[in-house]
Amino acid sequence: MNIKEFEYNLPKELIAQFPAACREQSRLLVIDRKHGRIRHALFKDIAEFLKNFDAIVLNDAKVRPVKLYGVLNGKETDVLLVQRIGRNEYLFKAKPYKKFKPGTRVSFGPDKLTALCKERDIANQSKKILQFQTNVDVESILENIGFMPLPPYIKRSPQAADNTQYQTVYARCPGAIASPTAGLHFTEGILGKLKEKGVKIIFVTLHVGLGTFEPVRSENIRRHKIHEENFALTKEAAREIEQTKAAGGRICAVGTTSCRVLESCAEHYGGNFKMNAQSANTDLFIYPPYNFKATDMLLTNFHLPRTTLLMLVCAFAGSRLCFKAYREAVKNKYRFYSYGDCMLII
Repeated sequence: MNIKEFEYNLPKELIAQFPAACREQSRLLVIDRKHGRIRHALFKDIAEFLKNFDAIVLNDAKVRPVKLYGVLNGKETDVLLVQRIGRNEYLFKAKPYKKFKPGTRVSFGPDKLTALCKERDIANQSKKILQFQTNVDVESILENIGFMPLPPYIKRSPQAADNTQYQTVYARCPGAIASPTAGLHFTEGILGKLKEKGVKIIFVTLHVGLGTFEPVRSENIRRHKIHEENFALTKEAAREIEQTKAAGGRICAVGTTSCRVLESCAEHYGGNFKMNAQSANTDLFIYPPYNFKATDMLLTNFHLPRTTLLMLVCAFAGSRLCFKAYREAVKNKYRFYSYGDCMLII
């Protein structure tokens, strides 16, 4: 398939720079695949589209406040801690990265927490790392000096409010560098309504990495190498998914991350359905055509052109219906991307 099949025009003013005032007041575009219909709703009414024997699968990954502002050689700089590789040692991205030379020091926060830039051989490649000069675990300090690593299309600096607004209300497993944003619309009240209706709430974990924002650059998308992300599906969650399916219920994946966990762990053999509980890395690349094994419904935000996320949605909804829905969303001025509105594909 050609990458040009996954392009669309989006006015820049529709890219949400701030979240909705209330999470559940986001707009919801509902796609009915069977009848090819599109309707408009509000997320607060999500329970109307689920039945009492269905289940929703939420990604409980928690975003770490790994965006730091510091001083390097007397000038302001910002740093993104990408991956922890040892006690108080991190791979990082920075602006300007070329100024971070081995032996240079950068300080962060009012207490002048210092990090030393070093070179380290990692997987047979020379990489620059930051080594923090403290006996205290830096992870415990990040809550006080760090900010949320907002996506590059949010053209503003992170604010203190983002520490809660860019986090799902059920986040509990630290490790993500980006939020599983389809879950941002849920409140404790919405989850309570779903439980009252008899909808199962099932949790999986997938730690979203920076690769989630990367466009596919290969003209032929099949040549694209997708990023790996760490995930976990517990035995209890696997059993609940199997029980839901056996009872005739539908599995609604909340976000492309939850969907990738489900599809990475699902098996069909001899007419039987099985979920394989595991903790592993996945590089599953879902694009049209794809036969979904576990996912029956998908709740997702609107995604960037040329991304693997959009390709997954096209695989689930069908490209023609997906882009029809995107055009409808643009026409009706829906808010796009991480802090934007969402769509439910049934």
